[in-house]
Amino acid sequence: MQNTRLNNLFDAIAQNIGQWFLNPWRRISLCIVSFLFGFFMGTAVATTTGQQARIDIWIAAILVVMTEVGSKIIYSRSPQQQRILWVESLNYFKVGLIYSLYVEALKLGS
Repeated sequence: MQNTRLNNLFDAIAQNIGQWFLNPWRRISLCIVSFLFGFFMGTAVATTTGQQARIDIWIAAILVVMTEVGSKIIYSRSPQQQRILWVESLNYFKVGLIYSLYVEALKLGS
């Protein structure tokens, strides 16, 4: 790739964002936001597909495939590479999604 001004600008922005998230509190807050967003998405998917009651099985299959692909991406890496910010955020998003679906299932069972 050529070393253009736009390329240099994107590299500088990415480096500044990476430096900003080296602070442990910012990293933890981003992980918490990822977990809560995953929880929200799980609740939203469960309630919207539950209203139609036609595509429940397909959506469940898609969610299982997505979580398994996410697990493959996360756990196929070495422990040092699992600490990369986007991988860690993806893992927290996945955990929030699964937890939300579990809570929705408990709500329906009671």
